[in-house]
Amino acid sequence: MKQIEVVAAIIRKDDKIFATQRGYGEWKDWWEFPGGKMEAGEIPEEALRREIWEELETRIVVENLVETVEWDYPQFHLSMHCYLCHVESGHLELKEHEAAKWLNKDELENVNWLPADLKVIEKVRCEII
Repeated sequence: MKQIEVVAAIIRKDDKIFATQRGYGEWKDWWEFPGGKMEAGEIPEEALRREIWEELETRIVVENLVETVEWDYPQFHLSMHCYLCHVESGHLELKEHEAAKWLNKDELENVNWLPADLKVIEKVRCEII
């Protein structure tokens, strides 16, 4: 099975978490933490800063690793390193996603999360916001 390694930003502002809606591909319209694939030679934190700049034109501060999710999708195995982050500068301008929301603890279940991202939601609810 194909292996894909990605990074994801759990961007926090006060008591809310930033979620993005995919605008392309097989999982179009599903919600996720923004991020993307690591490039050869990148460490996760570098990859995450690069991906968030490319996707959202925003500079982030990567705080700490929350969880690494291992998930089997039908076509590949995903390793997703999820980091707690906050905005350093920028306005989270959508370049690849079709929508975004700031969600508080009670709103986390209001969007249709990708399966791997959903695995992190309980930890976010209990430990982060």
